[in-house]
Amino acid sequence: MTHPQSVGIFREKTMSPPTDSLLKYSNPVLISKSTDRKSNKVLPLRACPQQPIDACPVQSLPKLKSTSTEATGQENKAMLENIFPNRIWMEENQKWLQQVSSTPSTRADVILLEEMLNTKILQRQARETCICPIRRDLYDQCFDELIRQVTINCAERGLLLLRVRDEIKMTIAAYKTLYESSVKFSIRKALQTEQNKADTEKRISDQKKEIQDLKMQLNEEKAKCDEIEKKENEKRQVEEKKHTEEIQFLKKTIQQLRTQVEVIATPKKS
Repeated sequence: MTHPQSVGIFREKTMSPPTDSLLKYSNPVLISKSTDRKSNKVLPLRACPQQPIDACPVQSLPKLKSTSTEATGQENKAMLENIFPNRIWMEENQKWLQQVSSTPSTRADVILLEEMLNTKILQRQARETCICPIRRDLYDQCFDELIRQVTINCAERGLLLLRVRDEIKMTIAAYKTLYESSVKFSIRKALQTEQNKADTEKRISDQKKEIQDLKMQLNEEKAKCDEIEKKENEKRQVEEKKHTEEIQFLKKTIQQLRTQVEVIATPKKS
């Protein structure tokens, strides 16, 4: 039978003194003292590759089998340590270790967990609706604590809840990525719209100026046309007057010549 420690990745992390969490941990244990901080090295309690817990294929986890309640409890405890990493931090040149609690929980613990969750939501002023990182963090802690409580009694059920938790986190991460990309796309479109708006306004301004110039040219051409028409009318009137005078002169001349012809053509009486 595969040992439970081969299921999942056991992790330890060096950090600052941990803050209060809904996930229940055991009392911290002093593991080393040192006056030279440079010589402090955090060594993993088990030799295993340093990989994120999300990289572990939960669906391929083997079923746990035991021959006694004590062995099952030990395996569940080991599985619990694989799911939740130990917390290691330095404080006043002292290295402290804190493991997740393996104490079974009662109904009263679940009720207390709910009360603590509600209290922390009020204390940290988490939003009741919309996106709220604070509320998301508190519910993640609450979910981890429920996984811890379930894993102590049934490792398979705890691993299934772990799989559900990881799937939820991946879904939230996907939605977050989608949201961020949509926001960036909206910003790009807004900037592009502003740029297009500026270009359009400049083009409108140029066209209005061009229209004004064309109107001025049109008025100038109309003025020239009116002046030319006026000059041509005056010239035509002068020509018509001159032509009329010539016609009158020619008519008079013709009349005189006709009279002379008639006089000449008339025979003289003897």
